[in-house]
Amino acid sequence: MIRVLIADDHAAVRAGLTLICDTAEDLTVVGEAADGVEAVDKAIQLRPDVVVMDIRMPRLDGIAATAKLTGVADVLVLTTYGDDSHVFDALAAGAAGFLLKDTDAEALVAAVREVAAGNGLISPAVTRRLIAEFGRRRPRPGSQADLSSLTQREIEVLSHIGRGLSNADIGKDLGMAEATVKTHVSRILSKLELQSRVQAAILAQENGIT
Repeated sequence: MIRVLIADDHAAVRAGLTLICDTAEDLTVVGEAADGVEAVDKAIQLRPDVVVMDIRMPRLDGIAATAKLTGVADVLVLTTYGDDSHVFDALAAGAAGFLLKDTDAEALVAAVREVAAGNGLISPAVTRRLIAEFGRRRPRPGSQADLSSLTQREIEVLSHIGRGLSNADIGKDLGMAEATVKTHVSRILSKLELQSRVQAAILAQENGIT
């Protein structure tokens, strides 16, 4: 069962997201938070697999809250197309994926599953544009990393991450078990001092290894 925490300052939005997640047989909402401080506190207390996080919230915004949850839970950020500058900051803070607020129920559930599986969310509707703009406007996460620290197999896995493939698809393509792929991904993030799979995808694309 995938444990989910919903963080949004609008009660109606929280109720709707909770209803959608609880309807899925493999998801359960373990808590709700009305601001970033509460989201961090409840995530530490409840240890959800995924936090569905709004960006604009009182006391502590979703970006600052995401940065505090590194190693605690994976964060799926809720955004609108008008939130570009905020989303770039969320990327740097270690968000595992991005979801448009008007996404339908089926896509929301699928996104939570992807993030919970450690695959991140490289959504064509959001992330292609963000990757390009992030690289142009912001210091690039991991851009100064020494790729020579990676093994050849890790380079291959990084290349596949940059192409937006899931762990399962990477395993099929490279002839590895999914658990082995996850191990490689964890080592890549550690060696390159990255906080999320999305940052790894950016690095791969910027270094032309996709």
